[in-house]
This record gives sequence, C-alpha cells and structure tokens, in this order.
Amino acid sequence: MDYIDTNTGNDIPEAAVISEKAQPVTITRRGGYFLLPLFVPVMLLVIWELLSRKGIIKPTILPPPSDIWLVFFDMLKSGELLKHLTVSLWRVIKGFSAGSLLGLVTGVLIGLSPRVERALVLITGLLRPIPIIAWVPVLILWMGIDEASKITVIAIGSFWPVLLNVVHGIRNTDKKYVEVATIFEKNRWTLLTKVVLPSALPSIFTGIRIGIGIAWMSVVGAELIAASAGVGYMIMYARELSQADVMLVGVISIGITGLLIDYAIRRLEARLLKWNI
Repeated sequence: MDYIDTNTGNDIPEAAVISEKAQPVTITRRGGYFLLPLFVPVMLLVIWELLSRKGIIKPTILPPPSDIWLVFFDMLKSGELLKHLTVSLWRVIKGFSAGSLLGLVTGVLIGLSPRVERALVLITGLLRPIPIIAWVPVLILWMGIDEASKITVIAIGSFWPVLLNVVHGIRNTDKKYVEVATIFEKNRWTLLTKVVLPSALPSIFTGIRIGIGIAWMSVVGAELIAASAGVGYMIMYARELSQADVMLVGVISIGITGLLIDYAIRRLEARLLKWNI
C-alpha cells in the first residue's frame, strides 16, 4: 500500500512511512538507554539529601550529597585531591604493571606446560587464598614503609586474577586452530603468538579488568596502614579528624577513578577484539 504526498502528489512507499513513524520511538529508546543507569543513583541521592536535611541521618556521620559536593569541589580547586590521587594512581600503575606482567608470563607457562603446573600447584594453592591485607604488615617488616612495600602489595593483588584468566584462556583455545597450525608445521613461537594468545585475549582482558580493581583496593589498604600521601592516607587522616565529608570524597574519588579506568580498558578491548564482538 502506497501513500500520496499532499504537496507534490507523488506516491510514497509504505516502508518509508513506517520508517519515518518509527524514528521517534528509536530516539526515545536511545534516550532511555542512556538515562536508565542514572535513574537509581539520582533517586538515591535525592532520598539521601532529604533524609539528611530532615535530621533523620546525622550530618556528622553521613553528610548530605550537597555538602560532599562542595568539599569535593574545594579539594579539587586547591589541588589537594589531585595530589593524593596522583600518588595512589602512580603506585597502582607500577604495581599493576609488575603483577600483571608476572601473571601473564606465569599463566602462559602453566597453561602450556602440565609439568610447570604440577611443579607450582602447591605454591599457588597455598598462596592464592591469603588475603591481600595480610601481606601488608609482613611486607612492611621486610621492606619498611617506603614505596617498595606498597607496590609489592599491589603487584600481589594484581597477579592472581591475571594468572588465573590467562590459564583459563589458553586452556580453552579451540583445538581445531592448534591442529591447523600443526598441520602447517608452525613453530611453537608462531603457535603461541598467532593462535594461542589471540584466542586467550578475551579472558586476558577479563583478568586485567579484575586485576586493576584489586590493585585499587590493595593500594588503599596499604595506604590506610602506612603512608604519608595517597587517597588511603587522606581517608584515614580525615577519620582521625572526624571529617566524614572528606572521607566520603576520598571514597567517591576512588570509585570514579576505577570506573574511568575500567571504561578505558573496555574501550581498548572493543577496539583490539572487534572479531570477538
């Protein structure tokens, strides 16, 4: 069925009319797609603000979001927040780089060699369940309260998720790809770099995303115990001064930074692994 354009008198295909009518629905759905994740947080903030203003929640314990925002802006303007974030972020970068690289190498060795796995099964089984926070006093005793102990804690926290996901990715490589590479008489290096690792990349990126999250938790835990700068130190010092707003600014800053890092990793993954989408 065709329609007639009242201006020109020409026929308009039915499909064009349907497409034109459906366009506002598509725009509405897209708007809802972006607004829906904001609905629950905004509602919680509104309820939080109202309860604080009515005195149901004590501002000294949980300040209203408006007060936290003002403190956040003041600390951002003065540079204090950026100073502590920069210190923590630099520690995370160094510790995560060391831990993830070691996890990648060890994971490849374990994934490719049953003998290596057998040789390390007791060590990995013994060390993996130990909480990261338990390593902090031990490493402080061994290395002191300098940067080395904090970076080592972060490296340990980043090591395990990368290791486990690398092994999982290698073990789940499609055997057909390996058989094809073997038929064409490819050497082990080519097999590793062209077949095994590309197949394991989705799992490796999962380990990286988990590892960077644990790295942030590790650095804050280390800074809470022994540090003179960093977000963890800022939170602990604010607690001693009963500055709940500053504490929450530190906590929210960690969350925002972690969210941005995770988003960057997911964008990088989407660009490198277009074939996996």
